[in-house]
Amino acid sequence: MPGPKIAYQHFCPAARALEVVGEKWSLLIVRDLLAGPRRFSDLRRSLAAITPKWLSLRLQELEAAGVVKREAAGPREVWYRLTPKGQALAPVVEELVVWGVEHALRPPYPGEAIHPGRATGTFVTYLNRRGVRLGQPVTWVVRLTGDRSYTIRFDGARWSRERGDGPGDVVVELSPEAWVRFLTSGPEERRHLLDELGVEGAPDRIAEFARTLGRPEPVAGSVR
Repeated sequence: MPGPKIAYQHFCPAARALEVVGEKWSLLIVRDLLAGPRRFSDLRRSLAAITPKWLSLRLQELEAAGVVKREAAGPREVWYRLTPKGQALAPVVEELVVWGVEHALRPPYPGEAIHPGRATGTFVTYLNRRGVRLGQPVTWVVRLTGDRSYTIRFDGARWSRERGDGPGDVVVELSPEAWVRFLTSGPEERRHLLDELGVEGAPDRIAEFARTLGRPEPVAGSVR
């Protein structure tokens, strides 16, 4: 199996880590596998722009490094999962999410693939890593056109996201594109967007939703 192509020839644990997982796509593969085992086709669909050749190469490199394990579930079915070594990258990926939200967040470019579930999960991760807390538990329901829904909950200690819907303190219905626009907007623009959309909930709960979920106020030095 091929090894990583990056070789810094520089003695430093950070340099060594980047030799293992610093190639293009590698950490994004880890990001997706942190949610659970995936098939090759699942990863292709999730990563959108990656070619089969590059995905095969990156998986081989990560397997050779002991980050990913390949498991055959049948003659034609192979699953990829993270090893304990790969799972240990979870806080690294989560801190990259935090940095990206605070310093590099932008709306999608035209034609760029949109994954509403991943975008939602990004901000749930951000709220947990930044220790954002509300005064009481909440349930927020996001209904997207195309029969896809997500429920975001705060149980008093942690935030979570799951597929599906039900009753909520705030229920909003919108397109996937509008949802990603909402998440990448600042608090003031989010409030204006909610005024234009079909949203259910008490005014104070809607204001709390707009204030809490989405891009925070700009951080000095952020890339916009």
